[in-house]
Amino acid sequence: MQKLLSKFRRAVNDYKMINDGDNISIGLSGGKDSILLLALLAKYRTFSPEKFNIHAITVDMGIKGMDFTPIKEYCDSIGVDYVIEKTDIYEIVFNARNESNPCSLCAKMRRGALNNVAKSFGSNKLALGHNADDILDTFLMSLFYEGRLSTFMPVSYMSRMDITLIRPLLYLEETEIKGAVERLNLPIVKSLCPEDKHTEREHIKDMVKMINKEIPIAKDRMLSAILSPDRYNLIDKCMTYKKKADE
Repeated sequence: MQKLLSKFRRAVNDYKMINDGDNISIGLSGGKDSILLLALLAKYRTFSPEKFNIHAITVDMGIKGMDFTPIKEYCDSIGVDYVIEKTDIYEIVFNARNESNPCSLCAKMRRGALNNVAKSFGSNKLALGHNADDILDTFLMSLFYEGRLSTFMPVSYMSRMDITLIRPLLYLEETEIKGAVERLNLPIVKSLCPEDKHTEREHIKDMVKMINKEIPIAKDRMLSAILSPDRYNLIDKCMTYKKKADE
């Protein structure tokens, strides 16, 4: 737990994610990332120099068979307020609209519902469970599918909702998270979404595993390149130097 908290705290401090008086909502899907985020944030709150409040929110997409009772019981056990926001997202995305690319619309609708509940709590920040692997996967998806060098930010302000997104698991890798959840016996609610494990993101994850099998240091080096500004050396730097020389 100490190693996890050390990386968690480093991310919080490096990017100034938490300030005194913050009211933080946690997006709690029921998966391993978000449940560990909740556990670490609740633990960090006990010794953090900044005083802040936390709440947990689950967006229920309306998939039959999903039972979040274990999550509620865990939240009760650690003294965290918890709310389940019931929606018709599954019905809209898969039946009413029959989307050919359901993940994109689903993500937007879930985020919208999450933001709305967070604001109803009076939260100024929303904590999400994206980890180091997610940063790399997002970067590669943007590169391969969009031709962009881009990934999500550790901290980003959503002006339309007046809420700041923070990602404190930034330095934790998926294998660490999986192991920690098993050791701590944290509750997991398996997703029953028909698209689960059949997405472009899963394809990228498999690709990264394959590359890392051939080149064992590849994943570590790719993450370092993304997270270390001093390793950035692309063409726009040349244009910056040219502009300075012309001046």
